Amino acid sequence: MNRKGTPGTGARTPHAPVFRLDPRAIDSRVAGLVALLLVLAAASWVFSAVQMNGMDMGRWTDPGPLGFFLTTWVVMLAAMMFPSVAPMVVAYDRIQRHRRGSGRYAPRGSTALFVAGYLLAWTVFGLAAYGAYALLVAIVPGALTSEPGGRYVAAVVILAAAAYQFTPAKNIALMKCRTPMDFILRRVRYGFVGALRLGVEHGTWCVSCCWALMIALFALGVMNLGWMAVVGAFIALEKMLPWRRFANRAVAVALALIAIGVALVPGMAS
Repeated sequence: MNRKGTPGTGARTPHAPVFRLDPRAIDSRVAGLVALLLVLAAASWVFSAVQMNGMDMGRWTDPGPLGFFLTTWVVMLAAMMFPSVAPMVVAYDRIQRHRRGSGRYAPRGSTALFVAGYLLAWTVFGLAAYGAYALLVAIVPGALTSEPGGRYVAAVVILAAAAYQFTPAKNIALMKCRTPMDFILRRVRYGFVGALRLGVEHGTWCVSCCWALMIALFALGVMNLGWMAVVGAFIALEKMLPWRRFANRAVAVALALIAIGVALVPGMAS
């Protein structure tokens, strides 16, 4: 034993290494791209709050006229999706920069077209959901009101979204969204048209992953900023938490509890 009471030859026990973040290890271009996406998302939240001011009148699910809905929907997508889609956008941009650095064809601006393709896929879904909503209201005028019948319909829709969380289709689509580099390398296309097509393809996978959550948002109130934030948080948790199965199941339980609340508590979905 040495004088400090530790076994050995008397040599001092080395201190644990101290890890420091080297600023040079941070890619400023990646940081800038992520910052841009987050700034656009924040601006979209502000715009959505302004647009939705006073939209709590009438049916709680009312998305408004088509032109208003379409503009607001695209901005909502940026607000809700840009934080969780950032890893995929960064992966795509890195591949494009690597190609340019090695002298291969990768036109500047392709990352923006990739994001545009992603938004285009979700816009098509939004238009389809709006059409289904309008058809339902036309056939059953009181189907989505704050009366008990309307609340029960909304609760069933939200429960269906919770059930979708356990399906193989959900699992496959979520895996595609959580592995950006693998997704892009297996499907990469070059040029402006290729960037747009790849963005649409990724957006389509994202739609297949999150469509039920978005339908639940329609049932809760697509023009309600609070529910929009809740659903956006669910999507981010599923895509970004390292515990995929836990995140998926937690969202399902949360949706089930919300459905019960909507059915039993008047005014919850307002």
